[in-house]
Amino acid sequence: MSLDLRKRLFDQLDSLTLIDPHTHINPHEPAAKSLADILGYHYYAELAHSAGMPKEQIEDPGSTPREKVRVLMENLGPLDNTIQHSWLTEMAQTLLGHEGEITTLNWESVFDAAEREMSHPDWPAEVMAKSKLQAVFLTNDFDDPLEGFNTSIYVPCLRTDDLVFHLAKPEVRERLSNTGVDVVAGTPEQFGTNIRREVERVGKVFRAAGIKEE
Repeated sequence: MSLDLRKRLFDQLDSLTLIDPHTHINPHEPAAKSLADILGYHYYAELAHSAGMPKEQIEDPGSTPREKVRVLMENLGPLDNTIQHSWLTEMAQTLLGHEGEITTLNWESVFDAAEREMSHPDWPAEVMAKSKLQAVFLTNDFDDPLEGFNTSIYVPCLRTDDLVFHLAKPEVRERLSNTGVDVVAGTPEQFGTNIRREVERVGKVFRAAGIKEE
């Protein structure tokens, strides 16, 4: 592929407005609060662990965010040829104004910049604007609250894992009962009707967001 063709393809892709079809964002607190929230995600923590870092080093509940980032940065060297490392560099450069690579020598300045920028109340909107994101699809449990956030940006999307795989667990049935679905009384048909009603609760918010269901 020629450099000219590569540039033209990139420019076309870069001009698009995007919708993220799958996220685990909390719509009530959609932004990371520090660099530790990003590096603590499994893309980095599990990669560093697979490259030899003992996971106990970042699972200490007494560790501060700065300490967690220090440990992870010291173990990202073997990952500098991965796309995840490239993502981290691009995020730091595009969103935090960092120049060059992030290293074990300069990561603290990136950490401080992240804390400073992420504390701004308009930070989530700024990230979405720079990322050219129009909306993100959430991953909602059946009993998640669906009020108190902009559902045209943070679009509810039901994750059925607990209903499909874990309905036999007492804690799941108790959560389901708290939504008004009786998991004991009635016939299987009535139970199915109640489950459909709960699914429709999410679907109603989904449709109100103006997203076309397929």
